[in-house]
Amino acid sequence: MAKTQTVADVMTPDPVTIDADAPIREAALAMRDENIGDIVVTQDGDVCGIVTDRDIVVRAVADHKDPATTRLGDVCSKDLTMLSPDSSVGDAVRLMREKALRRLPVVQEGQPVGIVSLGDLAIERDRFSALADISDAPANA
Repeated sequence: MAKTQTVADVMTPDPVTIDADAPIREAALAMRDENIGDIVVTQDGDVCGIVTDRDIVVRAVADHKDPATTRLGDVCSKDLTMLSPDSSVGDAVRLMREKALRRLPVVQEGQPVGIVSLGDLAIERDRFSALADISDAPANA
């Protein structure tokens, strides 16, 4: 019998985390420097939200909020769906489909240990799909 693949097998480990009280500029700089599109937001070390590059644009820049003073906690998504590392890949696919999500924080005992994205799952499930090709391609400079 084949072993069920877990989220730990496909997730990106050690996600970038920033405290909810930090300014959004700090998240934008981390996104640029790490070439990523999301940051796991924490409060006292525990996951409390996720912020994407789109969140920063739509919830802050478009509303003329100052990136140096607007807190991440003010623009991040807080109603999170999270998985544990031992959740099945099938559960991740189902949750993303049901809730129209593109990424899910992976948490163990309240601590962020990874993030699984739609692209990660596309690469794993259908290596020859257009989404897998795009997700696996080198970043634009």
